[in-house]
Amino acid sequence: MHSPAPSLYRRPLPPQLVAFASPEGRALFDAARAAGGLESFFPLIEQFHTQADPAFCGLGTLVVALNALGVDPGRLWKGPWRWFSEELLDCCSPLERVRAQGITLDEFACLARCNGASADVHRPDARGLADFRAAVDAAARSVVEPALIVSYDRGSLGQTGAGHFSPIGGYDPTSDHVLVLDVARFKYPPHWVALPALYAATQPPDPATGRPRGWVALRRHSRPPSLLFTARCLGDGGFEALSAALDALAAALARAPAGDLDVLLRALLSALAGLPLTIERRPLALSEQTGAAEALLSDLRALPLHARVAALAPPWPTDAATLLLLALPDDLWSSLSHEARAELQPLLDPERLPPTVRIEVDHVRRQLADLSALTRQVACTRCAG
Repeated sequence: MHSPAPSLYRRPLPPQLVAFASPEGRALFDAARAAGGLESFFPLIEQFHTQADPAFCGLGTLVVALNALGVDPGRLWKGPWRWFSEELLDCCSPLERVRAQGITLDEFACLARCNGASADVHRPDARGLADFRAAVDAAARSVVEPALIVSYDRGSLGQTGAGHFSPIGGYDPTSDHVLVLDVARFKYPPHWVALPALYAATQPPDPATGRPRGWVALRRHSRPPSLLFTARCLGDGGFEALSAALDALAAALARAPAGDLDVLLRALLSALAGLPLTIERRPLALSEQTGAAEALLSDLRALPLHARVAALAPPWPTDAATLLLLALPDDLWSSLSHEARAELQPLLDPERLPPTVRIEVDHVRRQLADLSALTRQVACTRCAG
C-alpha cells in the first residue's frame, strides 16, 4: 500500500523554529515588544504579503518592504491606485526570467534601487555575527527605516527548499531570537529563529553566484525618481549576455573612425543593436505628471545629440537610443581615440544637459552600473572553477 504523498498545503516548522502564533511565539513577541524590538513590526505587518509565485520570494519581500517604507511607485497598479505588487517590479530583469530562476541578492538590490529605495548589501564573508546582530537590532528598533531583508538557505534551518528571502519583523535581545516574516505563507508561517542560526543560514553559497547570501538594509531614496524611462536586461542569456555585449560595444568603439561624427555615431548605434538590454518608456500614472513628461521629452528632443541620432535611423526609438548614449559609463569611452572623444564630448557632456534630462540620465546610469556589476559577478563566478 502506497503512503500518501506529502501535502503541499503548509509544512510543519522544524522543532528549532518557533511559530509566531504559538504560546512560545507569543511570549517571545511580548518580550521583544517590552525590549523595544518590535518597532519595525507594525509598518511591515500592515503590508505583509504572500509571494505571488513560487519563485517570487525576493519580489514578494520587496513588495512588503517598499510599501512599508511608503515608496510611491509612481505607476498604476489597479484602476487609479498606485501600489507595489510583483508585476510592477519589471526593471533590471524580465519577470519571466525571475519566474524561471528567482533572483540573487545583488539582483534584489538592483530591483530595490530602480524602484525608489537605497539598498546596502552585506554578506557574512565580510560581516561577522556581531555586525548582523547590530543590524537586526537597529532595524527592529526603527519605526520606519531601514527595512531589513535576509536572504538565507532554508535547508540550514531544517526547512525544505533552498534559497529564500523574507523581511525581519522583530528581535528579542534577551533570547537572541529574530522574527522572520516568511512571505511563503502557503508553506511556513512567520516564525522566530535563533539569531546565530539565521546568520549561519546566510553563509552557504548561492549556486547562481558562488557567493554567500546575506542581508540588505532598505531605505527610501532621497534622489528624485525617474519620470519615464527604465532599463532592464532581455532574453535568456541574462546578465552574462549583457556582459559579453558590453565588451563587444567597447571593442566596436575602439574600431570607430575619427573625423566624421555621423560615421562614429552610426557605428555606435549599430553596436547598441546587439545589446540584450532595453530602455523602456513607462506609461504615466498621474495626469498631473503630463506637463513634466512633456517638458522632459521636449528637452530631450531639443538636444543636438537627439537630432544627430534621429537622422541616422537608429535601431531603437530615438528617445531611448539618445538616453542610453548619454547614460553609458564614462570608462566605456576610454577605448575611443583622442580625436573621436573630442568630437563626441560636447554632445555627451552632462553639464550641458537640462535638469529634466539629467535626472533621467542619472537614473538609467545607476541602473546600468548595477547591471554591469551583476555581469562582473557572474563572470567571476564562472571563472572561479
